Amino acid sequence: MNRKIGIYASAVNLVAVICFAVSMLFRFDFGSYFSSMFIALSFVPMMCGYAFFAGKEAKSAGYISVAFATIYATIILLVYYAQLTTVRQNDLAFQAAILLDFQQCSLMFNYDLLGYAIMSLATFFAGLTITTYQAKEDKLLKCLLMIHGVFFVSCLLTPMLGVFKTGSPEWIGIAVLEFWCLYFCPISILSLSRFSRMQK
Repeated sequence: MNRKIGIYASAVNLVAVICFAVSMLFRFDFGSYFSSMFIALSFVPMMCGYAFFAGKEAKSAGYISVAFATIYATIILLVYYAQLTTVRQNDLAFQAAILLDFQQCSLMFNYDLLGYAIMSLATFFAGLTITTYQAKEDKLLKCLLMIHGVFFVSCLLTPMLGVFKTGSPEWIGIAVLEFWCLYFCPISILSLSRFSRMQK
């Protein structure tokens, strides 16, 4: 069962990331927000898989990755559920819209980046759990997971520096997110492969 959960979570994560990338290309906000929720929902059990299959010397790293994944998912689900419900279904007053509308690059946008900063920490610690290499791609997976941890710095500091503001060129944000999707898809694929090779 633990192996299957890791496999299914990785597969759902991959599909969600692809759907997010396509939705961004077509400026389909509903699809972007909805698929982002499933990236978060699948990410937590995927990290749980890393924690479960970690060796004794790396169990703490696995538990830390699950803790950070849970924090990330909580933030992301709150942000995007608000977009799909409160923001989408109501004619918000000006000040409320500034705070709640993701497109305003304000409070919710900043929380979103905080969420992905925490996600980066989760992948970094998940990378530390890979201490045995059953296949060559495991080394690549470990590197991708740990390098992804570098995104923590940019995601954490970008809102503080006011890099993205209302009126900023939309294509820049889309390009950054598409790059992230291209980077994260191999992580999902290699995670699926690793869990598939694990003993039941």
